[in-house]
Amino acid sequence: MSDPADLGVTEAVSLLAAGSISSVELVEACLHRIDERDGTHSHAGDPASINAWVRVYADEAVQAAKRADEVRGEDRPPLSGVPVGLKDLYAVAGKPLTASSRVLDDVPDRDSDVWAALKAAGMVLLGHTHTHEFAVGGTTDQVANPWALDRTAGGSSGGSAAALAARMTPAATGSDTAGSLRIPSALCGTSTIKPTHGTTSFRGVVPLAPSFDCAGPMARTLEDCAALLAPITALEGQPGPASLDGVRVAVSPRLESAELDADVAGGFDLALERCRALGAELVDVAPPAVELDVGLDYLDILHAELAAWHRRFADRREHYRPALREWVEQGEEKGTSAIDLASAQIRRREAAAVWSDWFAEHRVEALIEPTVPVVAWERGEGYEVAGSDEVLIRFTHYWNYTGFPAVALPAGVGSRIGLPVGVSLIGPSRGDWALLGLGIALQSDLGVPEAPVPAAATSN
Repeated sequence: MSDPADLGVTEAVSLLAAGSISSVELVEACLHRIDERDGTHSHAGDPASINAWVRVYADEAVQAAKRADEVRGEDRPPLSGVPVGLKDLYAVAGKPLTASSRVLDDVPDRDSDVWAALKAAGMVLLGHTHTHEFAVGGTTDQVANPWALDRTAGGSSGGSAAALAARMTPAATGSDTAGSLRIPSALCGTSTIKPTHGTTSFRGVVPLAPSFDCAGPMARTLEDCAALLAPITALEGQPGPASLDGVRVAVSPRLESAELDADVAGGFDLALERCRALGAELVDVAPPAVELDVGLDYLDILHAELAAWHRRFADRREHYRPALREWVEQGEEKGTSAIDLASAQIRRREAAAVWSDWFAEHRVEALIEPTVPVVAWERGEGYEVAGSDEVLIRFTHYWNYTGFPAVALPAGVGSRIGLPVGVSLIGPSRGDWALLGLGIALQSDLGVPEAPVPAAATSN
């Protein structure tokens, strides 16, 4: 081990338990890495800075690490002394909560449920990471991608993904309403799981659209994500066997939803090849008899829930970035009726049921598709117009609609432009642990790319 900041979660747990490293050493190494690599912390961002962190709680982190080092033996929690960053939507008692916005300025008096669970598991909070404003977007343009500072880190959990890729923290949290865990993971070369909807608590997390919102873990590997998922999920268990041998994996019938960038297509083909090499049975199965593009119903629900929650800021609307203000105004203008909203939710439940039958009937254990159809594009315009980043959610938002779990992992680095590409495995509802096992098996073969340090801007 050259630098403790390079450790992953499971590696850190092992070394901390053995006494080979202290939590103070690990936390101080991460804080030094943040000072070394993150650059200028700002609301608007800086062309020469990653700017993954909104706020860093250095003194409190060191004190928490000291307390963790004092706990020994059977009293030691499973993730004791391991650092984590929280997306700036997660409430921490006594700490500012801003959703990376000029509109929200809150100091909660209680922890979000997810942070309470991670704290009880022994984790040490490093700070809050940037989000696209109020999580309403697939970019986080105040944050740079560590692979190339002129590129977006994706969103809305862009700060968490960038902090992981730059090895400033071994773990982070994000949220996912249309792809916000998976998009930045794909663009930054990190890993995540969007859990089955409702199996992780969203209490104490700033919402976007509660019908779709999911809290989830982010890390460099799926094995590390599993370690974070364990304390925060209502699903009992652990990852299924890390093997694809004999597993029926369906090639997504939704591939025509978007044209794939050449590098993304190459990464997807590689993932299919490795699935076959690992013994998976790749099958092409006719899609279920449901809509494969749920844009209108999805938007009706999203607009209504977004506009309803943001009513509380009616007197501060001028402080929104332009895209978010447009989103809120669109929701108000649309004024979806209660009957139309209920109809959309009924169609959603019916579609999820049909998909559940499809998985069971065809004995499909996972469906595979690209996570994002493009590589990270140049940052800078994601806050200007609502929906300008629509292509980023082309594959991801559908699985928020059904509520099914999805793991996202890197599928290499594109040969054309040298940026990460990603692939996702989607499974039936509440099959999260089994799906993680399959993802871990594939990742053990594909590996995890490491961002260049220091990152350098790249161009087409």
